[in-house]
Amino acid sequence: MTTRQEVIDFCLEWQDAYPDAPFRDDNWTVLRHKSNKKSFAFVYEQEGQMRVNVKCAPADASFWRDAYPGAVLPGYHMNKTHWNTIVLAQVPEDDVKNMIAESYRLTSPAVKEGRGC
Repeated sequence: MTTRQEVIDFCLEWQDAYPDAPFRDDNWTVLRHKSNKKSFAFVYEQEGQMRVNVKCAPADASFWRDAYPGAVLPGYHMNKTHWNTIVLAQVPEDDVKNMIAESYRLTSPAVKEGRGC
């Protein structure tokens, strides 16, 4: 998974997901839940690389950053404890998908506020 469209297509496999463009910058695509409008993936290009910001539990954030130094970073323009930035071409597709899926789960209406955040 290395392109914006691949990330969007993967995210849209969930029934509750939709793409949004809330910024005045066409570089950003935000994937949200229809039911609660919470964002679970921010896709953008920076320094010639496609990236995606995902929500994660703090322990998981540290785990992924340690597993892929330089490729999983503290969330760009996000809370550094709860969000990571993934440089897409530098992380295996299965791990990218796992991180996006966990972000989706954490922001889902089924997850109570304050749990796993």
